[in-house]
Amino acid sequence: MADSEQSSGQTRRTLLQAGAAGAALAIGGGVSAQTLTGGNPNRILVVLELSGGNDGLNTVVPYGDDAYYRLRPTIGQRKPAIRVLDDHFGFNGGMTGFERLYKDGKVAIVHGCGYAEPSFSHFTSMAYWQTAAPNSGEAYGWVGRLADAMAPSAPPNYLVNISAIQSLAVRAEKHQPIVFSNPDSFIRDAFVQERAALAAAPAASGGVGNPSQAYLLDLAKSASQSSTLIREAWSGYRSPVDYGFNDLGLRRVAAMINAGIPAHLYYTAYANNAFDTHVVQTDLHQRLLTYTSDAVAGFMQDMQRLGRANDVTLMAFSEFGRRVPENTSQGTDHGAANAMFVVGGRVKGGHYGQIPSLTALDAGDNLKFTTDFRRVYSTMIGGWLGQGSANAILKGNFERFEMFA
Repeated sequence: MADSEQSSGQTRRTLLQAGAAGAALAIGGGVSAQTLTGGNPNRILVVLELSGGNDGLNTVVPYGDDAYYRLRPTIGQRKPAIRVLDDHFGFNGGMTGFERLYKDGKVAIVHGCGYAEPSFSHFTSMAYWQTAAPNSGEAYGWVGRLADAMAPSAPPNYLVNISAIQSLAVRAEKHQPIVFSNPDSFIRDAFVQERAALAAAPAASGGVGNPSQAYLLDLAKSASQSSTLIREAWSGYRSPVDYGFNDLGLRRVAAMINAGIPAHLYYTAYANNAFDTHVVQTDLHQRLLTYTSDAVAGFMQDMQRLGRANDVTLMAFSEFGRRVPENTSQGTDHGAANAMFVVGGRVKGGHYGQIPSLTALDAGDNLKFTTDFRRVYSTMIGGWLGQGSANAILKGNFERFEMFA
């Protein structure tokens, strides 16, 4: 199975050969070491979802493989236009920020990520990635389960989702994630007629005898405090760093980190399946990758400015890749295996995982997955956050990559 492969810090040539072969906290306070169940209390994980099915082959371009151009004669990215990394791979031409981070040794590319019996439905496959439970059902998201394992006492403001709608990935049994899109307007939703009553709700539920009423009062108090905290963190944030045209929520993450909000887990995503590039893909895809590259590079620069570069790691993924041959509309259709990215100050950059073959495709002309995506999740849980509970969180044994210095 793919999750038993050894590929820590492999060289590009080795990979090519393998591929050819086949407790409540005060608002604004920090999280104490005692709050966590092991691990490093300063480390933060940021998850970036590239929704819509990013075309991994036109992101990390295998320009050294002739099969790539035979299968993509129109939309294949030519060497003069890409950002060459070595004698086989280059980034898409729009990825200036990623190129710089990669050459600084701060980007890990994990090849062939996927799962058995892949779904080509956006909704279904994304649910599998968000729950880390492909081809099965799971009530809670993997990031939510991680929060429950890291901080069982469920301190407030520990888990943040930058989105208008809560992601399944952050759904937790014990934690209530903070979910917001625009910090300036982040306030508990209510009808105008209800707002005065909510504002006048008791500050604490200690004297309430009805458990249901006490729960609702605590929820109202927490929502009010959290919304105030987020608005104040955002209003007090100033940075000279350029995140590009679309910051993808990462500027808001930086503001929360700058303010010392006790969150250890952040989740943000593209909206509206942006990467679903079925028609005239080339220009749109490059533009999306430019946004992504600029935003991630800006975020990492901001972490350096704040003195947190070695405390923060970002992981980026998409729910599936694209079919290997281009379609007749100069685009690509839903595929299977894809690349994942891990970026951070302590990341040992380079290629990880077995590179899938472009000539030994499955019956649907898709890349065969070579790395179970849960290996990367396990690497984030155990290798980065130092949690010993990865097997329980992921409900299986997925060998992690030795990816961190």
